[in-house]
Amino acid sequence: MKKFIVLSLVGLLVIAFGTMAFAQAKKPEPPKLDFRASGFIDAASIYYRNVSPTTAGIFGPPGAAFQPGGAQFDKVNSGMSTRAHLKFDAVYGKETSGTIFFEMDSTRWGDTGGSGFTGGKAGKWGGDEVAVEIKNLFFDFAVPAYGLPFPQTVRVGLHPLSIRPRVFVYTDGTGVTLSTKIDPATISLYWFKALEGKDASADDVDVYGLHASAKVDKFTVGGYGLYYNMNTYPVSSATTLLYGVSPSNKADFWWLGAYADGKAGPVNLNFDFVYSYGEVERRGAYPARPDVKYRGWSSRLAVDYPWEKFNFGFVGRYATGADMKKTSATGIPGTTDAYGLGTSSKKVGSYVVPPFSEQFAIAGDSVIVSTEWVRALTRMAPFSTTDVYRGAWGGLWMAQAYGSFKATPWYKVTLRGMYVGDTTKHGNTIGNARSAGRPRDDKSVGWEIDLINEINIYRNLKWDIAFGYLFAGDALDYNVSGNVNKSPKDPYALTTRLVFSF
Repeated sequence: MKKFIVLSLVGLLVIAFGTMAFAQAKKPEPPKLDFRASGFIDAASIYYRNVSPTTAGIFGPPGAAFQPGGAQFDKVNSGMSTRAHLKFDAVYGKETSGTIFFEMDSTRWGDTGGSGFTGGKAGKWGGDEVAVEIKNLFFDFAVPAYGLPFPQTVRVGLHPLSIRPRVFVYTDGTGVTLSTKIDPATISLYWFKALEGKDASADDVDVYGLHASAKVDKFTVGGYGLYYNMNTYPVSSATTLLYGVSPSNKADFWWLGAYADGKAGPVNLNFDFVYSYGEVERRGAYPARPDVKYRGWSSRLAVDYPWEKFNFGFVGRYATGADMKKTSATGIPGTTDAYGLGTSSKKVGSYVVPPFSEQFAIAGDSVIVSTEWVRALTRMAPFSTTDVYRGAWGGLWMAQAYGSFKATPWYKVTLRGMYVGDTTKHGNTIGNARSAGRPRDDKSVGWEIDLINEINIYRNLKWDIAFGYLFAGDALDYNVSGNVNKSPKDPYALTTRLVFSF
């Protein structure tokens, strides 16, 4: 019996110590999957007159339909549209995650055209045929430390290239972003592939960048540089070229910027400055064309003074404009100046943003001339997927004062007024009036007044209503023929957006 008891105790000890040894050797539990979904669905409406995007490029009026004689000139237009985002994030601890981000939208309820997998046509009758787009498709991972004293993360795939989008760039594209945290600074390095073209030819477009920011006292200060090496320019032309055929032009562009966001006493400040410069060259010796040089800059200052339920503020923007005696509207080598001298385009003084930058939609500060966050359905800003272009404010300047009042926890109203001027030389940025056979140079785009209402119906259901009215200046006059010009009726827009968020 004693032997049995002793053997039993020994057995229990073996099992106990064996279990402890196994527990010590056991690997830590892998992180569990945290699967998240988020997004929104909205319905937006517009009711407007004489508000339409201008020609994509350095300067130029809206399309023919919105000029004298066009079907929509001085006419009231209306419509509705829808946009939805659906974002899935698969998160494994702090080390790895992946994101799939869908977008579904419509230009208008009742979209025409589009079938199969065409995006942006969710308003088409029979909408189950169309509309789903992949906005982002990427994964993130933390770089193993290997003794480094600072953390690093890498993002790979289709993701946003976003740097100060109100003044510079937002683009969804394929690439790699490496971010490093060295207190108090965060440094990001970028490489994106904008265009591959032909695999066996040097006709691709690459984007390289550096962005650094740091917290200094009550301010976040930062700076960045972005370089676009475009062996094909305009960017899209390589898609239709055969092997042995080279793109007509190439381009190199740099953007250098600095900014500061913070609080000085009771006042909130936001400041941006961006300098754009580059060159577009003819590829090959024949036919010879002079290079076109680009030099421009843009700046924005916003000052806010919150007081109890009120907020008072000022916004100033300035962006250089082109000289029509020195360039065409596109700035492409071999094109002639817009002033009528017959000289080849050689220098662009307008501030420009990169091809495909959605800065035009995020710029804000205006319902009519630029865009407002309610929805970028109407505006006078152009958009280009292939060329550098003036964005929302190139060739313009603006001074704005505003005030907002949060009347209740669920209602906020904002009233603002602004003056918009023209900085293009020997011509106008938006209008195309002529005098003595040459483009007329006017300085006033006009006075704009905006009223914005924000209504929180429920925690996740919001209704925004924005109304803008522009007292048009001479710089919005359009040419009819010869030296005959016509002023449009004052532009206005009423935009609403009902959005459900989750």
